[in-house]
Amino acid sequence: MQVGVTLSLRSIRVAYNGKAVLKDVSLQIRSGEVLALVGPNGAGKTTLIRTVSGILTPTRGTVRVNERDLGELSPVERAKFMAVVPQARQLPPTFTVYQTVMLGRTPHMGWLGFPRKEDEEIVHQVLVRTQLEALAHRRIGELSGGEQQRVLLARALAQNTPILLLDEPTAHLDLHHQALILKLMQQTVQECGLAVLLAIHDLNLVSLYADRVALLVDGRLQREGHPAQVLTKKEIERAYGIEVDLLEHPRLSAPLIIPKSNASTERIAYVT
Repeated sequence: MQVGVTLSLRSIRVAYNGKAVLKDVSLQIRSGEVLALVGPNGAGKTTLIRTVSGILTPTRGTVRVNERDLGELSPVERAKFMAVVPQARQLPPTFTVYQTVMLGRTPHMGWLGFPRKEDEEIVHQVLVRTQLEALAHRRIGELSGGEQQRVLLARALAQNTPILLLDEPTAHLDLHHQALILKLMQQTVQECGLAVLLAIHDLNLVSLYADRVALLVDGRLQREGHPAQVLTKKEIERAYGIEVDLLEHPRLSAPLIIPKSNASTERIAYVT
């Protein structure tokens, strides 16, 4: 079980070439919960993930863990607080699954960088959890897309951090692997008490696997709260500019979001 943490984003502003991409975004994510970032393409979801991870430096605002400013930490120190599952697969094709997952232990190894018994035990546990144990000695280049996505998640879990950042982890995966990745994430949150920030496009998956939702539009936080509060017909149509139907899930207390077949693709305006 991880020690309880609170990840706080305070008035985050990020600009590219003088143009603001994120505009004063403030959020909090606590241990044991999944906060999903949703919004149309270009809303700033990936930029926010990269800013929290330290790849990008905000032009204004701070990222804090339990009131500690992560901007003041070295990359190695920061890597002990949070692990990242990136959007694009960036895995060495000749490495084995075991070697790749072991890379997650890098921030915890000594200056010589040799795995200890503790590192080996953690990697073994993660391989079992992510159902990769049978593939441990396969090379990355021999794996399917779904298997590679599980390796990315396993590498992040091996990092053993209290915070997990995922950027579109289900992109380009079939239904089976989408469910597998998100169920693994959900189980790990429940068992280990992680704080998870998840950028994702599929709103129906959000309503099933997220505790809270943050809706970004044009770099601003339009709405934040429980999925039932945020994923309303009005909010979705205003954000995505398309008419939708919301149906009640036949078994779960989650809405099913279906674009209307004859819906206009023009931006829908609402008076606020």
